[in-house]
Amino acid sequence: MEKSNLSHKELILSILYYNKSHSIADLSIKTRKSIPSISKIINELHFNRLIIEDGLAPSTGGRRPTTYCINSNLDKYILSVAIDQHYSRAVIFNLSNEAQTPVLETENNFNTPDIAFQNIIDLIKTTLEHGSYNSGNILGIGISMPGFVDTAQGTNGSFKDKNENLYNIKHEVENRFQIPTYLENDSTAIAIAEQYFGQAKDTSHALIINIGWGVGLGIIVDNKLFRGYSGYAGEFSHIPLSASDKLCSCGKRGCLEVEASLSAAIQFSEERLQNGEKSILAQRLTDDKPGNSHLLIQSALEGDQLAISALAKSGYMLGKGIATLIHILNPEKIILSGRGSQAGSILMPQIQTAINEFCIPRIARKTTIKVSDLTDKAQLIGSACIVLEYSLSKFANSTNK
Repeated sequence: MEKSNLSHKELILSILYYNKSHSIADLSIKTRKSIPSISKIINELHFNRLIIEDGLAPSTGGRRPTTYCINSNLDKYILSVAIDQHYSRAVIFNLSNEAQTPVLETENNFNTPDIAFQNIIDLIKTTLEHGSYNSGNILGIGISMPGFVDTAQGTNGSFKDKNENLYNIKHEVENRFQIPTYLENDSTAIAIAEQYFGQAKDTSHALIINIGWGVGLGIIVDNKLFRGYSGYAGEFSHIPLSASDKLCSCGKRGCLEVEASLSAAIQFSEERLQNGEKSILAQRLTDDKPGNSHLLIQSALEGDQLAISALAKSGYMLGKGIATLIHILNPEKIILSGRGSQAGSILMPQIQTAINEFCIPRIARKTTIKVSDLTDKAQLIGSACIVLEYSLSKFANSTNK
């Protein structure tokens, strides 16, 4: 949602949601509105208990101004759902992004789409049952998932049957729970979380790489999310940089994903184990593919040589792809996020090696690479942000009297 389309009340609530607390003077500067105008809006929001006082700002020589923040005790919440190729997670946040329920998780296998959809429905239902949550106090359900997501239509074009529940997931969830529902691509949601709450905050040009079963990308240009002409910018997984003949999930050969993803690292480990290599992974890796990425990363962090080697191999290929991105987009920062960012200490040296090898030094020196500090919460937080953006008008005009 473009900030220029927001009313003054909505814009102030948006600023406070993403930046915690501000004084009236700060808000005047950020909104480019006069202090009397901002004071009037603040008084109204404060009267309706949508915002509360949050102490005093640091002294700049005169009287310390009062700061304001969103009232986290409001009976208003967001249900956030994060879906990847194997798992779905859900949690209810308050408007300070504080979890009000446990993060619940269920498996989803997109090869059986009807079962996967029902598992997602059951997950949402179970999450709502953790308290008195309903259409009256849930602002919306935010769902992020991989695939060719059309946010405006609420559809996922990766599911070719237009009568399928997962294709129409926004509308199907909305109809079942009678709660406004919003859909976003998983890597885009992660980029939004990093832009407002993570390592990309206050960075005008950033690339956020979602390291998971594939390799996704979110692009921030001039402080704005870049989606491309048809909304599908960021298909980093499918840059043809691999010399392998392995078939990618997209049906093509040569894609970065077949060597740089967690799936590729697990497959490499399994091949080495079959060739007789000794590793703790021989006991840990199972036919339960969804759990294997966590076990691989855990084993690597514990010093297992095969696990380290597998992730390092993926890291080098990831670095090769990043070198390409640096040449094309010249970002200020690149953030490693998503499930695989937990292995950042192992991936980073190999990424840097590839950048040294393939990137023009004077360009590479201008880009900083960071590992996300949001860990596995980034996608859930990003899904919540989507709801907040679309619910600002409803929220701004509500009361808590």
